[in-house]
Amino acid sequence: MTTFVPRKPYSQEELEELYPHELQLQLVQILLRHGERSPVSPRFQNAGLRPYWPYCNSARQMTSVIMATTDWSKWDRMKYRRRLETFGLDDGPVIASGPNGEFDGVCNPGELTDKGRETTLALGQRLRHLYVDQLKFMPALIADSDMIYMRATPVPRALESVQQAFWGFYPPSARTADFPPPTIITRTPADETLFPNDGNCRRFAHLSRAFAQRTAERWNDTEDMKYLSQLFTKWMPGNAPVKVDSHPRLSGIMDTINSTDAHGPATKLPSEFYDPKARTIIDKIGVEEWYSGYRESTEYRMLGIGALMGDITSRMAGSVERNGSDGLLEVGGSDGEDTGLRQGRGGEKDIKLALSGCHDTTLAAILTSLGAFDGEQWPPFTSHIAFELFRKKPWTDPQTTSPRSTFTDKQLKENGQEKPGKSWWASLFGTAQEKAIPRPEGIARQTMDELSDKQKEELKGYYVRIRYNDKVMEVPSCKAPGKHLEGDTSFCTLEAFKSIVDKYTPKNWKHACASNVDAPSFPAQPEPAGHE
Repeated sequence: MTTFVPRKPYSQEELEELYPHELQLQLVQILLRHGERSPVSPRFQNAGLRPYWPYCNSARQMTSVIMATTDWSKWDRMKYRRRLETFGLDDGPVIASGPNGEFDGVCNPGELTDKGRETTLALGQRLRHLYVDQLKFMPALIADSDMIYMRATPVPRALESVQQAFWGFYPPSARTADFPPPTIITRTPADETLFPNDGNCRRFAHLSRAFAQRTAERWNDTEDMKYLSQLFTKWMPGNAPVKVDSHPRLSGIMDTINSTDAHGPATKLPSEFYDPKARTIIDKIGVEEWYSGYRESTEYRMLGIGALMGDITSRMAGSVERNGSDGLLEVGGSDGEDTGLRQGRGGEKDIKLALSGCHDTTLAAILTSLGAFDGEQWPPFTSHIAFELFRKKPWTDPQTTSPRSTFTDKQLKENGQEKPGKSWWASLFGTAQEKAIPRPEGIARQTMDELSDKQKEELKGYYVRIRYNDKVMEVPSCKAPGKHLEGDTSFCTLEAFKSIVDKYTPKNWKHACASNVDAPSFPAQPEPAGHE
């Protein structure tokens, strides 16, 4: 399946089963694969596939920020139309054109297409229907986005996809007239952990090559690979046989098949590329090549996706402690002397929703690292994972639990326990006139073994549930007695979930990436995913 076909919205009966009355939804973190795109590299032009696709009409209305005067506080916008230039037959410059001679709306390699924008917009609309219309978890109208954490990888299609999803979740009609620009977090490629970063993690690149080579050795001489060669060899360079590590690689062939399958008839390959048996074989081998390491090796999990999983779990712990580690410090407040030391512009004290624009390799790596991807196919375009954090009702007795970690200010006021003096934020970080102090580490980046009894107690009564493309996924270790909500193994206790993730969250990702480069690639003993 190339394009994810969403199911119908949950019925009321399904909602009551999925969201039990004894649990209160507290934090939702959505990681979404970008929408449909053009191939990352032009391939199979000998099969009639044009290298330039006419499916990116955003190129007709590009906008750039312009400094209007020498006063840096005054900015303007320049609108322009983009056209791509390439080499002509005589090596002179020519404008790149689509299959029917189109000059405008032509895509760069790997660019989010019009259909990709459409499907990510629709994803945002579906998420709004669930979390706003049905569950009443998020407000229908917002004055700012300070309760929403947004992040994207440096790849433009990921940023554009999360923007489209946000627009679907909160269209202009759901925002006030004075709604300020939302914050979207990005990182430089060297620091990026929102996808498995083999380009900037030397040890992980070494491991991924080793597992890919193992897959090649397992599959290159099989009947399945011979079947693929019978279909595709005439289109391969030099009529070479198809292999896991051929040129193009089998994963590259899959990329072009999936990209063409998602778009119009002008950019289709010959019919044999869409042979159902061939696609099943390619998907099976591709999943093994790219993701088996997460299933088998703790080090692979740590270097490939552990830093991101540590971030996801830290936001859950921060939501419990309400100390800003849920992402509020990154998105709240405004420019000025109090940057980073105040609540959000609208007075929010919690992040409730996180949207992260990422990639297929992110989603499959996450699920496989948790032991929850067995038998799944390669993630289709616009796939998403929802990490939902719940707390058990009724509220814990305020005499035995820290009010800050269990009660909202509104609930404390209703119970006659309104806090005097400074807000909780000011009491933690000081006011704009006071000297800033470092953000407290709290539970977030400490392992369960390092937590005090009081900190462990704060995590009790909280549960984590994972939905992948609206399908509930289960973590093997969470099925054990005492590690899930009674009667439902899909609700993992936060303590158990954190214990699993702690095992492969790096203490220093960059140091780990530069360490053990010459060590064996495969673990001496099995290290199955999804276990404490």
